[in-house]
Amino acid sequence: MTQHIPSGGTDGARPAFSRVCVIGSGVMGAGIAAQIANAGVPVLLLDRKADGADPNALANDAIARALKTDPAPFMDPAAAKLITTGNIDDDLARVAECDWVVEVIIERLDLKQALYRRLDAVHRPGTPISSNTSTIPLARLVEGLPARFTRDFLITHFFNPPRYMRLLEIVTGPVTDPAHVDAVTDFCDRWLGKSVVRAKDTAGFIANRIGTFWMQAAARVAVDHGLTVEQVDTIIGRPFGIPKTGVFGLLDLVGIDLMPHISASMKSLLAAGDRYHAFADDLPLIGKMIEGGYTGRKGKGGFYRINKAGGGKVKESIDLATGAYAVSERFALPPGAGDAAGLLAANDRFGAYARKVMGETLAYAASLVPEISDDIVGVDKAMELGFNWKKGPFALIDQIGAAKLAALLRQEGIAVPALVEAVGDGRFYQDRDGVTRAFGVDGGWHPVARAEGVILLEDFRKGGKPVLSSRSGALWDIGDGVACFEITTKMNTFDESVMAILEKSIAHVGEHFKALVLYSDAAHFSAGANLGLAAFAANMAAWGEIRKLVVRGQAVYKALKYAPFPVVAAPAGMALGGGCEIVLHADAVQAHAESYIGLVECGVGLVPGWGGCGEMLDRLRADPHTAGGPMPPAREVFEMIATARVSKSAAEARRMHILRDRDGITMNRDRLLADAKVLALSLVEGYRPPPKPEFHLAGAGGKLALDMAVEGMARQGIATPHDVTVAGKLAFILTGGTHDSTENVTEEDMLELERTAFLELIQSIPTLDRIEHMLETGKPLRN
Repeated sequence: MTQHIPSGGTDGARPAFSRVCVIGSGVMGAGIAAQIANAGVPVLLLDRKADGADPNALANDAIARALKTDPAPFMDPAAAKLITTGNIDDDLARVAECDWVVEVIIERLDLKQALYRRLDAVHRPGTPISSNTSTIPLARLVEGLPARFTRDFLITHFFNPPRYMRLLEIVTGPVTDPAHVDAVTDFCDRWLGKSVVRAKDTAGFIANRIGTFWMQAAARVAVDHGLTVEQVDTIIGRPFGIPKTGVFGLLDLVGIDLMPHISASMKSLLAAGDRYHAFADDLPLIGKMIEGGYTGRKGKGGFYRINKAGGGKVKESIDLATGAYAVSERFALPPGAGDAAGLLAANDRFGAYARKVMGETLAYAASLVPEISDDIVGVDKAMELGFNWKKGPFALIDQIGAAKLAALLRQEGIAVPALVEAVGDGRFYQDRDGVTRAFGVDGGWHPVARAEGVILLEDFRKGGKPVLSSRSGALWDIGDGVACFEITTKMNTFDESVMAILEKSIAHVGEHFKALVLYSDAAHFSAGANLGLAAFAANMAAWGEIRKLVVRGQAVYKALKYAPFPVVAAPAGMALGGGCEIVLHADAVQAHAESYIGLVECGVGLVPGWGGCGEMLDRLRADPHTAGGPMPPAREVFEMIATARVSKSAAEARRMHILRDRDGITMNRDRLLADAKVLALSLVEGYRPPPKPEFHLAGAGGKLALDMAVEGMARQGIATPHDVTVAGKLAFILTGGTHDSTENVTEEDMLELERTAFLELIQSIPTLDRIEHMLETGKPLRN
């Protein structure tokens, strides 16, 4: 099991909970148990007692399914070993061994309360118990239960899938022990990677209250306006910063069969005058779809389906009026309607639809503060993290203009919320003196505070200027003698201009700082080299320029490696190709748990050219599992690079030796920069650059062995002829190629081998075809 270094955890801190019990092993329960295990914390997973020989079959089967699920709930399959299964008939008393109990059973109040009465008799008093309910208020859950139980009780509402969705809503009652709230919040933040939002004790809390209203309104109004599902998902998607799944694609994803249950629950809990009731009745089509097994992606399809008749795969969509499926037709918005402002102003039925749905949704959200949240920040955060909106409702109102929204609402006959009236011609957020302030229900402005231990580059951008900058990168002073370098190109790709500002930054840090962190607030650390520029240069036969970039990249990366100060790479999201190579050249890595790292150059017909082959070979030859001469490490590196393997988590990157045992993993994305800074400072005292490695390569015999393996794959149809060519170049780099054995190959020699192979491959037509295909489709081409 990999050991995760928690936020600020280079001091060896341990979590507040040493063992957690999860009751309910459905999709959510198993997912929550997996995420707790991902943090290295043992879990007791209980469910109903099963008939048959295995009384724990329900929980055991849930873990078995989780290990096969894609996307994977487990960051490392070994984490599953931290989960002990049981059943509530035989093993409920074991909750006394646990420091926190999470109930994740079916959304039925009677069943939950029956379980709570049993838990009250066996759980250790003074330990928190929480429910993962998505709609039921806490007051209803604990009604009639003893005071000692209600003091220990709170709601922890995770979002599905628990590993990937960052939002966690916490709801407390009037007598909930504040110490429990602090302990659960800290654990979920630092160890489970959640962004915690405090919600009021109301039906649906924050995200589901607004999000289900939005989906119900969008579906209902779509039928009234005679729109197709493709039109709706285009209108309601990207123009408003909402994922391209839109509404109907999202309903397919979460499960259409859940909607009637959520709708019924919300209708029963909300007051008669709540605007939710205007859109709460399910479409008649929904019942027919569920009855026919069309429950979304987990069923036979949903509003969209894939028709495999005739051996092909055709995407189809349902007619909202007739229920018939037909081939999906791509819908493009009219010119000028590609953003929120243009769409809302459009004088056609698409604009009318957008005004009605988004007007109702934004008005509803604004009317619910302070009922569901003390402030607008909690509402925006919940929708951004729970429904993946780029901007929450109030930030979206700022984009549209509060006064314009008020006029739009009056035009549509929708009541203007008091909060929108109060902000008038102003904004809900303002940046002043480097501090973001939010408009409050009291009419005042209140600073938006970061949690302790959270620092983001956007805060430095608000408060000052970078030490160095260009159009492609910037160097920031993040305090305590630590500098931070960020790339600012599209997808943080590397080109000559990035190398230039990075080279200047290395020199500047050497004179003025103690350490350097490589980091970005963007979703992805780096997608690697700028393939578009490479393709342009290749089509112009500008081989000299390409060679210059390869040589420059090698020199800059080695300058980082041998700088007189420690360098810490802090990747998150994708770190591919050149992005992976720069991580490999850092003294240490503090990676976000969701880091997808790999040397993927072979996927476009190239080999790593900026030192990645040598760095991986150096890592593997030091590992005891690949000891025993030059061939075992060469074979493992060859397999990883030739197949363009990418880690599916930071834990897997450690198994791949991209990360070392001494490197750290941060679970909460917002804490990554702070953790990387702590790690960098820990390396400062007595720092010396690493010694330059020398390599003992396997020579011609080793290359022959690797070539034979690839030829076998070619005979099986797994490798194309160009794959064989690319693999041959890679094998030459990793073995030294032409000699019986090669002693004392220097790092410079390895760089020359990479450089030569890279330049030869980029001049080949099949490689250029692969690059062009990747640029056009985003997918590798199999020649």
